[in-house]
Amino acid sequence: MKKRVAVLALQGDFAEHEDSLRKCGAETFQIRQKADLEQQFDALVIPGGESTVIGKLLRELDLFAPLQEKIRNGLPVLATCAGLILLADKIENDSKEHFRTLNVTVKRNAYGRQLGSFCTTGKFADMENVPMSFIRAPSIESAGTGVTVLSEFNGKATAVMQGKQVALAYHPELLEDCRIYQWFLDCIVSGK
Repeated sequence: MKKRVAVLALQGDFAEHEDSLRKCGAETFQIRQKADLEQQFDALVIPGGESTVIGKLLRELDLFAPLQEKIRNGLPVLATCAGLILLADKIENDSKEHFRTLNVTVKRNAYGRQLGSFCTTGKFADMENVPMSFIRAPSIESAGTGVTVLSEFNGKATAVMQGKQVALAYHPELLEDCRIYQWFLDCIVSGK
């Protein structure tokens, strides 16, 4: 049965996430307002962008509390870049708090400014040579109890999983390789 994935469409590369998910056979729709939460969906994607702005919009649009509750209740979620920051329990260089559902400490813009952006390849879960695009990416400074590291760069975690939450410091939506999305749909959403 085709999985239905909601993509938070307040800022960032939400259209690119939708394209990647569709290539893997998923159906998608965008969450832009509270009424969108009334639709049935199997998973959520939180894209990159500016975490402070997304956090502010989530609260202004009355999306924050219902989404936080869904995530805490086990809704599968794939979060990239700013999405990782929004899920993190603690942000090392920012006093703001967001969902706090993922037992990690992150640091905003840890890999440098836009000009310091780069691409590399590495291992993700059991897959080799997965392309990873880092754009003003946060770093995962520490991972607490219940968190599994899925990928690393230079000895530091760049993707983690806790329960049905998967969070990446990089942007898989900007690359042709859709294996991370397929893995998320198969292993996390469908539980295969």
